[in-house]
Amino acid sequence: MLDLIDAWLLAPFGYGFMRRAAVAGLALSLAAPPLGVFLMLRGMSLIGDAMAHAILPGVALGFLFAGFSLPMMSLGGIISGLLVALLAGSVSRLTGHREDSAMASFFLMSLAAGVMLVSMGGSSVDLTHVLFGSILAVDSTALVLIAGIASLIVLVLAAIFRALVVDCLDPLFLRGQGVRGGLVHGTFLGLVVLNLTAGFQTLGTLMAVGLMMLPATTARFWSQRLEGLIAIAIALAVLASFFGLLLSYHLGLPSGPSIILLAGMAYIFSALFGRQHSVVARFRRRVAPLESTPPAA
Repeated sequence: MLDLIDAWLLAPFGYGFMRRAAVAGLALSLAAPPLGVFLMLRGMSLIGDAMAHAILPGVALGFLFAGFSLPMMSLGGIISGLLVALLAGSVSRLTGHREDSAMASFFLMSLAAGVMLVSMGGSSVDLTHVLFGSILAVDSTALVLIAGIASLIVLVLAAIFRALVVDCLDPLFLRGQGVRGGLVHGTFLGLVVLNLTAGFQTLGTLMAVGLMMLPATTARFWSQRLEGLIAIAIALAVLASFFGLLLSYHLGLPSGPSIILLAGMAYIFSALFGRQHSVVARFRRRVAPLESTPPAA
């Protein structure tokens, strides 16, 4: 039994590329799920997906100028994501359109522009790498950058945590305390962009949002308290990253999709059997009043 555990769970991490992938997955699992929880609470779940596409043109420009240079691609992604967020917010304020509608419009344009730029300057292999990433290809430079961005996200999120919670629950009260809600909102979107920029190297621009949103939405089936949501979401992301890497290693599967599909399976299981709002939980609530009703005389 011990030999089997060693062969399946421990031996793969004897390789350097697996250790680097595990550390990168751990860093993203600590930073991304809390952002996903706040996106969910603010009714902005799809904004995360839009922002994941918004960074693509900047990543593509960084690729065209410097090849597979993670610092340049990350810098381009940050600038592109922040620019799209600024443009979407400006259009929303000037025209009265909903911010999510403006964001959807800009992310579609960003996706098309990014794919075209990568296609013009590279091969289909390059396009696949940018869109879907490869966590097993993370080198030491990429690992330092990912860990640094994840640490920055956690620190800034801790600094604005209270203001962010109040902004979710009662924005008017926050404004009454002299705190600008727009500044909190803008900082939060900036953290989302940073997280997606860190995640594109490992999961690609199309799936980087998966480790942010799937654990967060899954946690909603198990807890109603904010601290519970964040803790469960982080635990789910860590487990999905760890076992996704093992599946990828033993079965020869793509690493990124393996991680995201495991997180998706956890979501489906939780939707069926979770403690809160699941199919089973709703069924129990319907049956409980019937069982407590005394039989007619």
